[in-house]
Amino acid sequence: MVSVMVVDDHPIWREGVARDLGERGCDVVATAADGPAAVRIAPAVRPQVVLMDLNLGAGSGVEAIAGILAKLPGTRVLVLSASGEHADVLEALKAGATGYLVKSAGVDELIDAVRRTADGVPVFTPGLAGLVLGEYRRLAGEGPRASGEPAVPALTERETEVLRLVAKGLTARQIGERLVVSHRTVESHVQNTLRKLQLHNRSQLVRYAIEQGLADD
Repeated sequence: MVSVMVVDDHPIWREGVARDLGERGCDVVATAADGPAAVRIAPAVRPQVVLMDLNLGAGSGVEAIAGILAKLPGTRVLVLSASGEHADVLEALKAGATGYLVKSAGVDELIDAVRRTADGVPVFTPGLAGLVLGEYRRLAGEGPRASGEPAVPALTERETEVLRLVAKGLTARQIGERLVVSHRTVESHVQNTLRKLQLHNRSQLVRYAIEQGLADD
């Protein structure tokens, strides 16, 4: 059972989403109507996933994401917003969000996204992932890699292969099935890659892979 905190300034929407989550097997440990309340409440209830709106009455969702993750770095944040603007998506990810859905998502899509987010898998509304990929590569100042150019020189061939699949949103078990290894072996490769690249979590790893163009392979 995934523990979730729902943050939204619209009471009907907030309670409706909380009810849907509860009916589908999630444990809604708290709700909050604004950013400061979310930052204050989260350390007390320690949710696995924070379902965060961006347009809040008091304080921005982006500020709340950063504030929560500063106190609970192991918590995942999934944005659920009416905005599909590219700038909003990027700001949320820069603050530390794992994924981004627009509010047109159906209940089944939302529940699946919450569960995948709890596993550290980046989840995006269809169409946003490609936009994010392009922007990260632009900000990194890199076009497509030249033919034969090594993608990540510091990594082994298998670590790079695992990194590509992580960037595509596959879980450790799914990667293990594809590569015919155990999920523990996959997690070991992920941890080795994090250590080599001096990164701290799976979200940062995905961003790195995007910047390197590995998600396009």
